[in-house]
Amino acid sequence: MNIFERTIATACFSGYSHFAPGTCGTAVALFVYIFLPELSGIEWVLLIAATFFVGVYVSDKGEAEWGHDPGPIVIDEVAGFFVSAAFLPQSLLVGIAAFFGFRALDIIKPPPARQSEEISSGWGVMLDDLVAGAYVNASLHVLIYLFGDSIGHLL
Repeated sequence: MNIFERTIATACFSGYSHFAPGTCGTAVALFVYIFLPELSGIEWVLLIAATFFVGVYVSDKGEAEWGHDPGPIVIDEVAGFFVSAAFLPQSLLVGIAAFFGFRALDIIKPPPARQSEEISSGWGVMLDDLVAGAYVNASLHVLIYLFGDSIGHLL
């Protein structure tokens, strides 16, 4: 991997953290999210697709160098966090809710996240986090729907 690929794969080297590299990678995504302008639906789709497909590429290269689903690769956490926060009101509280929800489900790996982790190559590295992110996103949408403006303004 060249330095550019390594920087992307490790989310600006946060994946090298000796303490919870996945959480550190997700924190990088939260930091980016905080400074993003309000995104439209198509902008979210493009951001997630770009992060996902670039992530598949650099994860393939990382696996060739470090073995199956190596710890330093955290671009999957970045993509998963973006899925968690997509199409929701953009705010710090939504970002924090998406962060903690995503970290929990990324660790728990509800089906089919655990099964998708078994796929070899960068696809498997990336897919389990997208599944976890989709669960979080759906959960946050349901919370906003059920509790309406009272929680919507908080989130």
